[in-house]
Amino acid sequence: MFEVEEWLHSRIGLNFRSGLGRMQKAVDLLENPEQTYPIIHVTGTNGKGSTIAFMRELFAAHGKRVGTFTSPHIVSIHDRICINGNPISDADFIRLANEIKKMEKRLLETHDQLSFFELLTLIALLYFKEQEVDLVLLEVGIGGLLDTTNVVTGEIAVITSVGLDHQETLGNSLEEIAEQKSGIFKSGKKAVIAKLAPEAQLVCQKTAKNLSVDLYQAGQDFSFKKGHFSSELAEWRDLSLSLEGAYQEENAALALQVFLLFMVKRGELVQETAVRHALEHTHWAGRLEPVTSHVYLDGAHNLPALERLVEFIQEKIQEGYRPQILFGALKRKDYNGMLGYLTEHLPDLPLFVTSFDYQGSLEEQDLGGYTSIASYRDFIDKFEHFAEEQDLLFVTGSLYFISEVRAHLMGYESID
Repeated sequence: MFEVEEWLHSRIGLNFRSGLGRMQKAVDLLENPEQTYPIIHVTGTNGKGSTIAFMRELFAAHGKRVGTFTSPHIVSIHDRICINGNPISDADFIRLANEIKKMEKRLLETHDQLSFFELLTLIALLYFKEQEVDLVLLEVGIGGLLDTTNVVTGEIAVITSVGLDHQETLGNSLEEIAEQKSGIFKSGKKAVIAKLAPEAQLVCQKTAKNLSVDLYQAGQDFSFKKGHFSSELAEWRDLSLSLEGAYQEENAALALQVFLLFMVKRGELVQETAVRHALEHTHWAGRLEPVTSHVYLDGAHNLPALERLVEFIQEKIQEGYRPQILFGALKRKDYNGMLGYLTEHLPDLPLFVTSFDYQGSLEEQDLGGYTSIASYRDFIDKFEHFAEEQDLLFVTGSLYFISEVRAHLMGYESID
């Protein structure tokens, strides 16, 4: 496994945005594994992981064999490629990686080397074919239109949110970003979108019209509020979600609408008891995850995600809890904007900033006037030791930081 990981890591940084010709040629050389199963293609600034987690449980509860491809990983690289939540094995990962190595020798006759993300995507597509899955939930890497995953034809395209992130790649306005994300819409297929800002929604509507895509919009065609889901396909009341945060109703709404569209098209029976059980037992590591009775982990790695976290913390304050925040981020992110947002909206909360082991994380000289923590491990251990019933610690920032903290709290070493 070490040799394969070294090979994969040697391709980090080869982030091509010059089109999908190389990736299309690669899947052709592999005899198009992505055409052997239906795909639900998911993009969005935030909410992708939670929406996929809800869908995974909904389909699995109805006896489906569900492949999921997500990123980044929280524990191990294997976690990106799962079937019904179970990661690909070492043996399968290594065997398929070697198969792609052989294919790449032919690819290099006409194209450049494959990138880290392209290689992982190809491993996933091959694995799902071998495992004869019933469907695949495929998460976009960045954007949509030019993303590595966009060589597939998704039966249903999903946009969970459109916000300002990765502007250097996707554009500086919501319209430009929406154009990239709606780039996963495929002619004659279906698309389901969250309640978006008007300018982003208009872009999606225009793209759908041009491609004859059946578009389903949150707030118009379906909704989920205070446990009540409503759609022309089904209506359920008093639904409970295991994932915390009021905004998870928005993600659950998308998941339910997509699930129903998929099942109804095939004339398959939907069981209300299975739906309720799935929503009550959905989990997603590192997203408002209570890892201990006092510590939450949340990879709020951009401003839109941070806004949701702040809302949740404010709810906890009103319930009588005493929160603190431990923040760690990458230098390449807008960490000053994120820290400014936290201090503006939670001015009375203790806020601590730290570095972590991942290359490119914040260092002490980057922290300005914020309270610096030399060792997040010692800080968390001390907090846990002295925490009283109402004390809470929210660990947030980069998902790479969350991965390290989770490994520390759960007693294992994170695998990059």
